[in-house]
Amino acid sequence: MPSQKISFTNANGFELSARIDWPLSKGPYPFAIFAHVFTGNKNIKSARHISRALTLNGIAVMRFDFTGLGDSEGNFADTNFTSNVDDLMCAAEYLTEHFEAPSIIIGHSLGGAASLFAGSKIESINAIVTIGAPSYPEHVAHLLSDSIEEIEENGYAHVDIGGRKFVIKKQFLDDLRNQNHIELIKTLDKAILVMHSPQDSVVEIDNAANIYKLAKHPKSFVTLDGADHMLTSKDDAFYAGQVISSWVKRYVDFPKKEKLTTDQQVVVKLNTEDNFTADIQAGRHGIVADEPEEFGGNDFGPSPYELLNASLGACTSMTLHMYAKRKGWDLEDVKVHLSHSKTTFYHDDMKDLDATTSKIDRFERVIELKGDLTDEQKKRLMAIANKCPIHRTLSTPNVFATRLKDDSDWTMSKSS
Repeated sequence: MPSQKISFTNANGFELSARIDWPLSKGPYPFAIFAHVFTGNKNIKSARHISRALTLNGIAVMRFDFTGLGDSEGNFADTNFTSNVDDLMCAAEYLTEHFEAPSIIIGHSLGGAASLFAGSKIESINAIVTIGAPSYPEHVAHLLSDSIEEIEENGYAHVDIGGRKFVIKKQFLDDLRNQNHIELIKTLDKAILVMHSPQDSVVEIDNAANIYKLAKHPKSFVTLDGADHMLTSKDDAFYAGQVISSWVKRYVDFPKKEKLTTDQQVVVKLNTEDNFTADIQAGRHGIVADEPEEFGGNDFGPSPYELLNASLGACTSMTLHMYAKRKGWDLEDVKVHLSHSKTTFYHDDMKDLDATTSKIDRFERVIELKGDLTDEQKKRLMAIANKCPIHRTLSTPNVFATRLKDDSDWTMSKSS
């Protein structure tokens, strides 16, 4: 996903570091704001993987560091829940002024609670999503339970959170206790999606039940079964993003897509920070390609060869369906099972022990035909399978023309 570094100024004059992740297709898009976990930052893996799922579905995502965290200015010790809400409001103002007013706000953990409060105030927000969020902000105080007495007595304490030391001041606790979360959620006039894991040991799932119970319709709940609080598994984070992408389409207007920002038919963007994960935009359809984990990939999508197999299989099944329909044959269903491998080809004269060898591509298709078909019809359909356009493309010589985007000179190569 293409990503743009930006910064904006919060209400206290601090510059906050942010990124906007863009869909590959040309806009306009709906915009989402992502609020990270307590003491986290915009670049944690869960935020990136959720954002990727959203951009693949045509949603632009702004993720930023709260005051005093990540690359943002300010002193974290002087911040509190209210200042986090204010930062979200300023993020929305920046998007409204420079791009488009956000219609979606997504918050993880305490960021989810802050998103509820900010989303209620930002007029353009139509959909609010919480992930592992406490139903009342003060819940986060239990993370500080060993230090609360010290904070109350001395006015502050050095607290270890996730292996890092933070200064937490008494004003932080006081601010949490002063939030009127019940009335806010009960009167929230926005669509809300509550996502939570039953195995969350940091924020118990009862919090999700409380939010859902208090909220008015339209409201939805999705369980992230097996996930931990931080969504450290990329599969859990990407799944959450995919669910959000589907859910918001009911409550957010998606502008009609224009053509790709390319004079070709498909554009592919490799995410080098995630090794082999590639975002593909084909017309208005977003696809992810990847390599398996054993090859160093994230396994977020099919590999290039699996996509090639899928293309051949799809074309084969469509061609058989069209032919049978035109003939009026009773073909109810087609399944094409495929595999690809590199195999060694020997010359026809196997007696020549000095024959050279070369690797060729072997595509195996196992075709299932369901319907009241005669043996002669089945035989004819098997012959037609070899006439599908993708089969022909793969089996005939091809010319590959390649050039740099800013260069007019093509380099040519030809397959044998």
